[in-house]
Amino acid sequence: MYNSDMKTVAVLRGGPSQEYGVSMKTGQAVLDALGQKNYKTKDIVVAKNGDWLNNGFVKQCDSMLEGVDAVFVGLHGQYGEDGNVQKILQRLNIPFTGSRSMSSAIAFNKELTKRTLGSSELRMPRHRKFQRYELVDLEEQIPVIFSDIGSEVFVKPVACGSSYGARYVPNEETLRSTLNQILEVYDQVLIEEYIRGREATVGVMSNFRNESLYALPVIEIIPPNGRPDFNTEDKYSGEAEGIVPGRFSYSEKAKLAEAALLAHKTLACDHYSRSDFIVKDGEVYFLEINTLPGLTAQSLFPKAASAVGLEFADLVAHLAETAR
Repeated sequence: MYNSDMKTVAVLRGGPSQEYGVSMKTGQAVLDALGQKNYKTKDIVVAKNGDWLNNGFVKQCDSMLEGVDAVFVGLHGQYGEDGNVQKILQRLNIPFTGSRSMSSAIAFNKELTKRTLGSSELRMPRHRKFQRYELVDLEEQIPVIFSDIGSEVFVKPVACGSSYGARYVPNEETLRSTLNQILEVYDQVLIEEYIRGREATVGVMSNFRNESLYALPVIEIIPPNGRPDFNTEDKYSGEAEGIVPGRFSYSEKAKLAEAALLAHKTLACDHYSRSDFIVKDGEVYFLEINTLPGLTAQSLFPKAASAVGLEFADLVAHLAETAR
């Protein structure tokens, strides 16, 4: 039971990123859930140009957040997950959902995440960063990349969410065209060893069931039509299958939960997160972490929470109450 009668929660959604659409859906779902739990809400839309809007009027963020007890960050991608909006909220000393600015910035950068986790016990695919200026030496680089990383690779922007720009690359010819295309849009990409295994994701949440950090049930992700990757369209079309609890062995599930908790703690994340993995031959490989998992009808984090009896409105209320 949450004492929500007099609490005002501002919901931030939208944002100047490719994930504007899914962020608007996340924010609306959160607003609806908070309404069910009798919270007072303030709907704040961050426009694509960066303006903060309330009821369609542009206002300064400081004045817009006056009298707010907590901020539910429903932003995804740049500005929302990269630590920028968190800097503002920390400056204003307002409790908010998700991780603080520094941890958000590290987690949003996939190469920096792996570098930070390099001294941990987490197993990760081989990888390297590749930047736009390196295209001048692409022909010399391609055989080196496959020699160092593997015969199949996965290419994705270093700092982007929802699998935008991510591509499975099975051979040298495809890598050549993929790098040229993606680096027209992004400054740098991560080239990662493609591991043929089963994809899994694990959510972590703080202060739940008397545990300071609680690992939600493992979800197994099955891309549609046997495709080798879980792409942007799959994430939001509802065509991909998310099985919870995943069909992994007891040992594999334990390793996945341990790895998700370790990644969350090592990166100094706070409140909640969701980490993605590949499981092959009983071994768990960490891929990346999301400090603001989606909260839409197709999202995986609420699906895992529901599996342990925490329905969507209660999940949102829990996150609002435990915002720091």
